[in-house]
Amino acid sequence: MAMGGGNERGGLTNEPNVTPMIDVLLVLLIIFMIVVPMSRKAIDIQLPDPTQQPQPDQKPPDQIVLEVLPGNQFAVNKQPVTKAQLGQRLQEIFAPRPDKIIFVKGDSAVKYQDVIWAMDVARGAGVKVIGVPPKAEPPKT
Repeated sequence: MAMGGGNERGGLTNEPNVTPMIDVLLVLLIIFMIVVPMSRKAIDIQLPDPTQQPQPDQKPPDQIVLEVLPGNQFAVNKQPVTKAQLGQRLQEIFAPRPDKIIFVKGDSAVKYQDVIWAMDVARGAGVKVIGVPPKAEPPKT
């Protein structure tokens, strides 16, 4: 008895049908070809110009620092200002400036409401951005 291919009597064949597997592989290939370019993420960066540009001899704009001191005392860039004169002084400073930025520095002995009052006066004088200066680091020993 010889073993035949099964064609003689119409029996079963052990050959796998690869047509559906090829269809599935082609569909997966198309899906990956579409998904991979869409999943790339880009980071927007701005690189400096590699050629050195001569810097103009302009003085950088001074930063305005409003200090809130104990006893209803204030200082604008280390110049003392009374509570009654604070609004008028800030208006004089910020009227000609295009950038309306001020830094508010509160003393540790001052109440929070005094700092907020000073910030409100600064807003009333036309200040758009209020920042807090970074704390100075203690000297290293």
